[in-house]
Amino acid sequence: MTPDIHVFLVNFPGPGEEMVIPNEDASYTIIINARLSHERQLEAYCHALRHIGCHDFEKDSVQEIEFENHARS
Repeated sequence: MTPDIHVFLVNFPGPGEEMVIPNEDASYTIIINARLSHERQLEAYCHALRHIGCHDFEKDSVQEIEFENHARS
């Protein structure tokens, strides 16, 4: 089953490209920095989808998650 995913473009107040929020109803919210170029926004979106698809929110180590995600890119 594919989870529901809600996407928002928001001007981040500081650095960062995207964030993913797992919601209580098993859906996800992806927030992408609107200050990025369109190309970088798409890359950030794909990065977030990889985290969701690989069930990274069930893992404990942020460093391990990011290392594995970038290795899959």
